[in-house]
Amino acid sequence: MAQQRIPKGPMIAAKERGPGPGRYKLPACCGHRGHDPTKKIMPEYSFGHRFKNSMFGKDCSPGPGYHVESAVTRFGTDGTPAYSILGRPKNARTFKTPCPGAYRPEQAHPQGEKHAPVYSMGGRSRYRKRDNNPSPNTYTLPSLLGTKIPGKTSSAAYSMTPKASVGSFSEDLAKTPGPGRYNTTRPDQCVRKAPAYSMLGRNTVPRDSTTIPGPGAHSPEKVYMNKPVPPKFSMGIRHSEYVTPLIVEVID
Repeated sequence: MAQQRIPKGPMIAAKERGPGPGRYKLPACCGHRGHDPTKKIMPEYSFGHRFKNSMFGKDCSPGPGYHVESAVTRFGTDGTPAYSILGRPKNARTFKTPCPGAYRPEQAHPQGEKHAPVYSMGGRSRYRKRDNNPSPNTYTLPSLLGTKIPGKTSSAAYSMTPKASVGSFSEDLAKTPGPGRYNTTRPDQCVRKAPAYSMLGRNTVPRDSTTIPGPGAHSPEKVYMNKPVPPKFSMGIRHSEYVTPLIVEVID
């Protein structure tokens, strides 16, 4: 008889094909549908519907909520007076008695003595007739400068007109050019020309355009093509057999 091989390591829950703990539940003990068969089912009652027939649906008697007050008898109310405390009305014009601190006897004028006249400045009545007359500061006297003064003799006034371009003393009828319009003659045209020199830019030594590295750019210690190299290993990605692969194209 072959022995059953016991796997090493913890058990993986994804390998178990049975339902999880959340799939199991006990039947309810409330209601009629789905009731636990091992438990006793209590009787159930329901309210009936009201009949549409007036013989059965007509109700002339009060229901259980009918309440008769104690003051009502078969002859009517017993006649006992009832009193209640009402709130104080807000708009009641009641007399308010002042307190002792509200009196000011020192401000009272002695009896028998004359009072000095007292005046106050009241507001302007809105029923007063509107006054359309201007105030005194709206009148002004005319200015005495210039020629437009009615009833005054003015002196002669002169103005300066702009320079006339036609008919003035400075009008150029010949249209001759000015002295600055003539150019001077170069002396090379009638005299022997002297040698002329110019300063050129610096010329570079002709060489190859390849960028040549300096002595510090070389690293011979990093060269391993002619030397034995030990094996190199890298850490890959952990894969799980329960991860759903990404399916991009579905083949029917």
